[in-house]
Amino acid sequence: MNSNRRTAIFLGILLIFSFVFGILSSVPALEHPDYLSKLSEIEMQVYVAIFSQAAMSVVYVIITALLYPIIKEYNKSLAAGYFGFRMIGAAFLFVGIGSLLLLLWLSQGHASASQMDSAHFEIIAELLRRGRDILNHIGMILPWSIGGLILYYCLYKIRLVPRWLSIWGIVGSSFTLAATVILMLNVITLTNPVYFILNTPTALFELIFAIFLIVRGFNPVESHIRTRS
Repeated sequence: MNSNRRTAIFLGILLIFSFVFGILSSVPALEHPDYLSKLSEIEMQVYVAIFSQAAMSVVYVIITALLYPIIKEYNKSLAAGYFGFRMIGAAFLFVGIGSLLLLLWLSQGHASASQMDSAHFEIIAELLRRGRDILNHIGMILPWSIGGLILYYCLYKIRLVPRWLSIWGIVGSSFTLAATVILMLNVITLTNPVYFILNTPTALFELIFAIFLIVRGFNPVESHIRTRS
């Protein structure tokens, strides 16, 4: 098994892990009106979400590092842009852990707080909750999607994978980018069906892309790569 084949398999496995960690990092209770009192009741689930988000950010960094030299062979400038945007996204994802941990601690204190203090707890909690949404769904996804557009454009040009797959990645990243922008403009919320629909193509693509890399690997690239500065 050559190094390209091993890299493809490893990338596919990492993509599946990132998908699983992404699911485990969600805390549906945060969307309920009484989330502040609920978090302390599901303490273990919150800790699992914190660990999963940390693990996902590490996986994203590894994926970025593995793909960077491949893109660099085609275009050094695009590779630098891809690496920069994706590392920024992973950094925001990691920082988002802090707000969730603070929310848990606040929830534990809220349980024993007086009625007067309870109002202050709720104000702080709402700021932290909104801050977490901004970090995870705007700060992380916005640069990550831009990096995805660069990545799949390069894969399309180098033909490391079938072009239909690269096009799917470009379209999915564009939809996710659009969803993030309209979320940032407060046109929709995270629970809006439109947000879910716009992000679905990317979620499906990442699963198919992971399976493809594990089963088929990369196409031969010797005749396709033309280095550009």
